[in-house]
Amino acid sequence: MTKFDLEQTLLADYNRSWSRDGVSGERIAFRLGELSKIGLTAKFGVTRVGFSPLEQQAKELVMGWMREAGMTVTQDGAGNVVGRIAGKQNQSDSIASGSHVDSVPEGGHFDGPLGVIAALEVAEAWKEQGVTPNKPYEVYIFTDEEGTRFNGGLTGSRAMTGALDMETQVTLKDADGLSFEEVLTTTGKTVKGFTEAKRENLSMERFIEVHIEQGKKLEKANLAVGIVQGIAGPSWTEIIFEGKAGHAGNTPMDDRQDALTAASELFLYIEKAPAMVSTTGVATVGKVHVEPNGANVIPGKVSLITDIRDIEEQSRDQIVTNVVKKAHEIADSRNVKVAITEKMRTPPVPIGTQMTDILNRVFDDMNIEKQYLVSGAGHDAMMLGAHIPVAMIFVRSKDGVSHNPAEWTSLTDCTICAHVLKQAIEKCMEQ
Repeated sequence: MTKFDLEQTLLADYNRSWSRDGVSGERIAFRLGELSKIGLTAKFGVTRVGFSPLEQQAKELVMGWMREAGMTVTQDGAGNVVGRIAGKQNQSDSIASGSHVDSVPEGGHFDGPLGVIAALEVAEAWKEQGVTPNKPYEVYIFTDEEGTRFNGGLTGSRAMTGALDMETQVTLKDADGLSFEEVLTTTGKTVKGFTEAKRENLSMERFIEVHIEQGKKLEKANLAVGIVQGIAGPSWTEIIFEGKAGHAGNTPMDDRQDALTAASELFLYIEKAPAMVSTTGVATVGKVHVEPNGANVIPGKVSLITDIRDIEEQSRDQIVTNVVKKAHEIADSRNVKVAITEKMRTPPVPIGTQMTDILNRVFDDMNIEKQYLVSGAGHDAMMLGAHIPVAMIFVRSKDGVSHNPAEWTSLTDCTICAHVLKQAIEKCMEQ
């Protein structure tokens, strides 16, 4: 493997004038670089899926940095990590920030880790400046945000907020046939402990999450950061077509029960489904499993996951309803069976004016042009947003690429965002 050095690549074109007021771009680069080594792939991406030893290793690395920054560190039964600094008004609920460190298979090095490292950088900056915040400050690392292993994301934040259906969760199995309980055991967790991660009171006053944009709007506007106005709510549905496997040569075309042709017809419908309802909805089939998957065998069973999102719950749900209806129609017309299971349905989260106003003031203070964005991706902030005021700051993504080794955000942009987050947290502390 050719040598891969994320830290040095980030530092190569860094504008070091942004290392000031306690915020260190060099420290951000080092920490992103160290995290990139955990699960590094031959393509220089990262595979660090939720509930894996690699995810826990990344958490342990950040937990060490938290302690060095003077934070007390805890980890709940779901694996969510919390680093905490006491405030002058220490009985108050915390002002908080954070993200995740798990990845999709062959993912990038900024989606998730940047939000964690930027949040930690706020604490580091205060330490260098000798500042004690007015209220407690907490940095969160949420477990299994991507949801790769069990086809359902935001697992840690859903567990914490009580939005996870544990009766369903314990029935899940991963691609290797391991049950949810068996997988928990590999990371030293239990179902009982996982269930106890639910909080009756979040003990957070506000939460701000930093994330790469995963789009091109900031890049096209030549801006480092933007203000998110709303988070689209994802709905994941498993659809299984079951026909009859048969010999590809001996079965006439008019006597087939081909599960894959049924699924293919649905794929084409899903591509068009959002535009029938909404201008902001999107729909994707990114995961398909064909059985028996032989070149000379008619597919007898096809399992797929639909990912349907919109910033309006009503239109999102209508798209889902239409897709489910179409799946039944296709199954009937092609003489195959269909089974449909909802895996996840999360409400969209609008960002309230209270939090948007704080970010507006920070952008004005820093003389940054404002760019307002909508997040089509789900984030841990959306789970918290059902209970407390939340905000999101997006950072420019090169070519809009994410979930890919080519995912890239410059160190200058990362550091600018850390400054924006620090000032936003400080303004939250004042209220």
